[in-house]
Order: sequence, then structure tokens, then C-alpha cells
Amino acid sequence: MKVTKNSIRLLASAKGVITHFLFLPGENRISNVIKRLTILKEDEVEASLEKVMKEFAIRHRNISETFKNHFNRINNQYKDDLLLFSERKRLLLGAFFTKEYSIQAAALFNPSIVPHPQQQGLRQNEQRFIMSLRATGEGHISSVVFQTGIVDGLNNITLDESSGYFTSLKKNEEATYTKAFIIKRVAFFHEFRMELLDILPHTFTAADAIHIINENKISVNADTAMENSIRQFKTILDTNYELESLAHVPVSEMVIFPNAKAERKGIEDVRFVQFKDGDNSCYYGSYTAYDGYHIKTQLIETKDFDVFKMRTLYGDAISDKGMALFPEKINGKYVMISRQGGEKINIMFSDDLYVWDKFQTLMEPVYTWEFVQLGNCGSPVKTDKGWLLLTHGVGAMRTYVISAILLDLKDPTIILGRLDKPLIEADENEREGYVPNVVYTCGLLRHGNVLIIPYAVSDSATGFVTIDLNEILNELILK
Repeated sequence: MKVTKNSIRLLASAKGVITHFLFLPGENRISNVIKRLTILKEDEVEASLEKVMKEFAIRHRNISETFKNHFNRINNQYKDDLLLFSERKRLLLGAFFTKEYSIQAAALFNPSIVPHPQQQGLRQNEQRFIMSLRATGEGHISSVVFQTGIVDGLNNITLDESSGYFTSLKKNEEATYTKAFIIKRVAFFHEFRMELLDILPHTFTAADAIHIINENKISVNADTAMENSIRQFKTILDTNYELESLAHVPVSEMVIFPNAKAERKGIEDVRFVQFKDGDNSCYYGSYTAYDGYHIKTQLIETKDFDVFKMRTLYGDAISDKGMALFPEKINGKYVMISRQGGEKINIMFSDDLYVWDKFQTLMEPVYTWEFVQLGNCGSPVKTDKGWLLLTHGVGAMRTYVISAILLDLKDPTIILGRLDKPLIEADENEREGYVPNVVYTCGLLRHGNVLIIPYAVSDSATGFVTIDLNEILNELILK
């Protein structure tokens, strides 16, 4: 097979920064900053703010709005007559409680790729795409960033120019939940006290629900079972949330940074797929949420890469990392490739997108280059011959390679073909990096009869490979 490695390289850059609220431990430290600013003269305020704006306004979109939001956050918490501050002093206080965070100072890797929802205005045989990447920065916290581009009729890849800004999507605090939504999810928590939900209205925001619980003094008088139920209820609110729209900024500027406690140490390895059910289309991205101690499998949902909903997957089969959803139902069921146990590729079926109870082994290590571990490399692609699934294998010296298998269209538990060699492996120029000797991807794009595969190069860069679809199918079918 002819495997063509493109010369394009997306590199991690410390210049990719977003703004964060600066937490200061202890109430005294915050009060002390406020007191110092209170006695500052207005000309000193103006000089300090002018310096901040000169140095940082060009690095962030509408940083004044960020300072206002952070001022309001402090004011709402301490209510220390801060509204008596002049507008400039309020902005400066907001600046004192703002910091920059470099989202990809450590690594940029593990891409997935899907067709862009907007395909208008293209030349013949062109296709616009969206690629997600895992960006890792300070504290080894991972977030999701995006890159858009076009593949032309000759399979040339052009990446869209960056705006230079990165804007973190915020949790939508006004998003509403229904009682039915919560009831479905509390069923997976042992001995949940259903009477906790009796005090809630049919629809509510997270803040509404917590306020109602506090007003009813349930947490004060609660027994152990009720305390556990309150904690479980808050966990559901924490991990099932929505992000605010940022329709006015390019997709390649958006950053999905951890917004839940369960993912505070990272959103890892998103595997996006364009899912179609009849005339309906939606993008789903399975990912691993990490809180520093435990992992949780989550799902990103979006129709347009503007509004994103984050949802938790439940059931006995939800464990370990690396789950990838098929792009359509098969025999009326959702299908997911998984890796329970860490070393085999498994497959599971469900009537409910959010509930997965059983799995079965699909594939075990056979070749030396996969003796240590097997896993998927994103969702499969549908072809006339079967479902083409990229796999990753780990061999001696923790060397990662990418290979492929072919699954039956009607019964994907049947393997029709399996490569007996790696499809992609690190060459001598790709072996060194943040994690050496690794090539890895979380998805591929079909462009006519060509496969476009973005892949991580030792976790320090992302490149592209193109492969003729018919060539790989010919290699697979008779294996």
C-alpha cells in the first residue's frame, strides 16, 4: 500500500492562551487585595489599567468583558461595597483576579476529524472539515481545541488561518433540566432517595435546584442515605451540562476547557463522529473525563459546533478509556467500540445512547506489535465492503502503531479482514517528542476514495496521512 505522509505539521505552542479566574486561597487574601485597591488613587488606577490593557488586550478577544465578569464574581461573593468603585477601578480589580493559562504549552495531539456542518461555497470535489485535538498545558490539564480546513479534489489539505485568539467556552448556567432527565440517571445510583426530587419543579436550572434543597434545609437534617443522594444529584448536574454559544467566533478559536469537577484534570482523547439517523444528523464526541483520581466516560453532543452539550454515559459496561461510536445504528441499535480491561478491543450494542450494560470481545492481540495493548483509533468508516476501523497496537518499548480491520456491515462482531502489519508507524523523524515512539489518531475522514488520517506524532505534533481506500480494502478482505 502507498501511505503518503503530508508535510503539514500542527505544533504545540505556548502562545495559545486563554483567560481564567485567579483563585486565591483564603478570604483574607482576597480582602487584602480589595483593601489595597480601595486606597489607590484614580490616576494610579488609570496608569495600572492602561499598562494591563496594552500588554494583554491584543492577546484576548474583548478582555474588558472578562475583567467585568471577574469583578462581578468577586462582588457577588464578598459584597464589600465594591459597586462604589469607579468603572476603571472595577476593571482593574477584575484584572487582579484574572490569569493567563497556556492550553497547549506541553502537547498538542490525538486528533479526530469529521465533515464540517457547512459545506457551502466550495469548488467541485472539495470538502470542508473540522478537526479536534487534545491540548495539554500547565498542570498537565487537557482541553479540546479545533482546527478547520479543506481537502480539495486532488486530496491536498489546506488549513484555515488562525485568528490568533483562543476563547474558552463557558458553562451555560441558565441551561434547564427536566425532572424526567434526572430520574432516568439517578436509577444508576444505589439507594437513591427519590423523595429528594419531590420538592423540585418540572424544569429547573442547577442553581434553582441547589437553592431549593438549601431552602428546604434538607442537607442540614439529612441522614446518611439522603446525604449520599444529594451528592449523587449534584454529580449528575456537574457532569451533564451545556456550554454557552459562541457563534460570533470561528470554530478554530473555541476551547472546551474542563467545566466539571469530574473532568477538572482533563478532557482527554475526544473521538468525534458524524452520526446520522434517517434525515437527522448530529455530531457525538466520546471522551475521557479525569478528575485526578478517577475516569468517567462522557459524550459531547452538537449539531453545529456552536452549542455543545456534555453528557455522562451509564451502565455496567462503561469502564476504561477509548470508546468510539459507530456513525449510524445497526439493526436498530447503537453500536460502540470499547476497550474494557485495557488490552482487547470490545464491541457493545444498546437501545439507549446513554446506557451500555454489556460488551463482548471483538479482537485480541495476535502480532508482536500489539502484544501489550489493542484499542480503536476512532469511529469506523462505512464502505461497500464493510466497516473500516483503524486500530492501535502497543508493542515492545511502548511503541504505538496504527493498523486496521474490516467488520461486517450487518453484523460488526464479525471480522472480515485484519492487517498483519502496521499501517502507520513513527519514522526516524517522528520518534522523539513529549511521549516518544507514538503515532495515534482518534478518527479519520473519507474523501471520495481516499482516507484522510490526521495522526499524533509522539504527542508533540499532528501530521496527516492519505491512503487509497481501495488499496487498504484489497489488503484486508482476504486476511
